Amino acid sequence: MTKPQKAGRPTIRIVAKEAGVSQATVSRAFSQPDMLTPATVAKVLATAKRLGYVPNQIARALSTGRSGNIALILPDVTNPFFAALMRGAQAAAHKRGYATFLGDTDETAAQEDLLLTKLAVQVDGFLLASPRQSEENIRKHAARRPLVVINRDLADIGRVLVDTTGGFRDAVRLLAELGHRRIAYVGAPRGSWSNQQRAAAVEAAGAEHGISVHQIDAVRPSHEAGQACVGEALATGATAALTVDDVVAQGMIAGLSDRGLSVPGDFSLVGCDNVIASTTYPQLTSVDAHCAEAGARAVDLLLDSLLEEGPLDNSLVIPGELIVRGTTGPAPNPPISDPRPTTDTR
Repeated sequence: MTKPQKAGRPTIRIVAKEAGVSQATVSRAFSQPDMLTPATVAKVLATAKRLGYVPNQIARALSTGRSGNIALILPDVTNPFFAALMRGAQAAAHKRGYATFLGDTDETAAQEDLLLTKLAVQVDGFLLASPRQSEENIRKHAARRPLVVINRDLADIGRVLVDTTGGFRDAVRLLAELGHRRIAYVGAPRGSWSNQQRAAAVEAAGAEHGISVHQIDAVRPSHEAGQACVGEALATGATAALTVDDVVAQGMIAGLSDRGLSVPGDFSLVGCDNVIASTTYPQLTSVDAHCAEAGARAVDLLLDSLLEEGPLDNSLVIPGELIVRGTTGPAPNPPISDPRPTTDTR
């Protein structure tokens, strides 16, 4: 029988070895016991008690050289998708004894690079959401500090991918069944991996169902961008639009209302993320992107990697699904044109 350690405080590595489990399992037995079976929790806790092991953040930092901090780098903290992702990540980190630093890049690659460089000396690892930098730069940062990317598919780097393409294909099929034959996809920003995936899925599904798809670039997702693109969408003869997120869809509802058009009577809309979809009027049909879950799972991926001290090359895919609400209806016949008069500037 192994006796309690006399020379120094027992480590999580020793407890894991004695209990015959991973270090991640030991950590979860103390911080997230609901994720383990009662038998495993009891075994780990009994082993820890026998060895005299007590989790201690300060002692762990001194013995391992780790700070107990991680950083979450976001393109736009005001966007509901990233706000929900942040809350999920922060809650998961807190449960495991970690503090979370937050950085907002304002959708710029240069600011993203600066934050990753400046914060590296203060954190044990990074969560990088929807990065705007080049792959080369991201790999340079990943070589310096453990890093998990959210919504960018980079081989050999830990990543969590929210796959909403199935939800968008279902949305196009729904619109086809409702009689729509010309639709718009409003996407932004151009370099976003998730936006590129969604745009491709809409194009493919449109071809499958005999629907013409017009791509509109909103440049940066916002309420104002949604309002601004309504005229272009109507000019194409589209009777429905799928948008890169719920905020843009909400802006389009406002822009259509400004023109005296109703949703879904005159025009149908589908958003994405499902964060504010139930609070719009009418309630928004949206593709649920499971934002909070993505943040939490990314934290687990990063912290498990730190405990095991292994390579961070795992990938996790979270599928999204279509939630049908009140902004999708039968196509108007004939299609509605923009009722605003064209200003003669001659």
